[in-house]
Amino acid sequence: MEIAEFIRILDQEGQSLAAAASGAGPDAKVPTCPAWQVRDLLRHTGTVHRWATSYVAEGHTAPHQGDGLPDLDGGELLDWFRTGHRRLVDTLASAPADLDCWHFLPAASPLTFWARRQAHETAVHRVDAEAARGTAPEAIAAELPPAFAADGIDELLRAFHARPTSRVRTEEPRVLRVRATDADDAVWTVRLSAEPPVTERGGEGDADCEVAGPAALLYLSLWNRLPYPTVSGDASLARLWRERSAVTWN
Repeated sequence: MEIAEFIRILDQEGQSLAAAASGAGPDAKVPTCPAWQVRDLLRHTGTVHRWATSYVAEGHTAPHQGDGLPDLDGGELLDWFRTGHRRLVDTLASAPADLDCWHFLPAASPLTFWARRQAHETAVHRVDAEAARGTAPEAIAAELPPAFAADGIDELLRAFHARPTSRVRTEEPRVLRVRATDADDAVWTVRLSAEPPVTERGGEGDADCEVAGPAALLYLSLWNRLPYPTVSGDASLARLWRERSAVTWN
């Protein structure tokens, strides 16, 4: 996908997140993130947006903590979120292609990384905001382009869970296959062991378990927002992913 498309989706998903949060209200529970209310969702996502903007706008070449969560609520919090989201979109849209700054996953360029990561960050949390308003995640999945959802699966499997911090491990080597049924070249083979997972594109060889379905449903299920569309083979590997794959913000 092109950088401009990631930015377009980030723009759209952030506006939709804010609208859903406004409709739900700050006290509403977020069923897809049971420890959160909507205010927590806005504070987290808005803080991530500002943190990402700082790298792109200021060219930081080393990681930094950012400003932390705001002591805001209600309408002030929603305005703060919208302001930060708009600045992130505008900063990415105006950034030079040869931007040099820190980023934490492999990417063709720092700008590609931040546009991609923030588009997926915001799309997943938009689902959380909609769930707080009472909208089924399946309905939101229907709005996500299959190519974007497949890209999000690829980022999760081949970038996030290639890191040493991944807890998705098995005592003996096992193979998990992930197959999106409505996107081109959207099959992944995840090799599990006592080391971090190793994922490659393609479906060659046998697998102990396969999870499959439309890309958007699969995307949200791998981010633990939905049940798996279908599971075949050893379902314990699908449960292992559910139990150990959470990516946390520190």
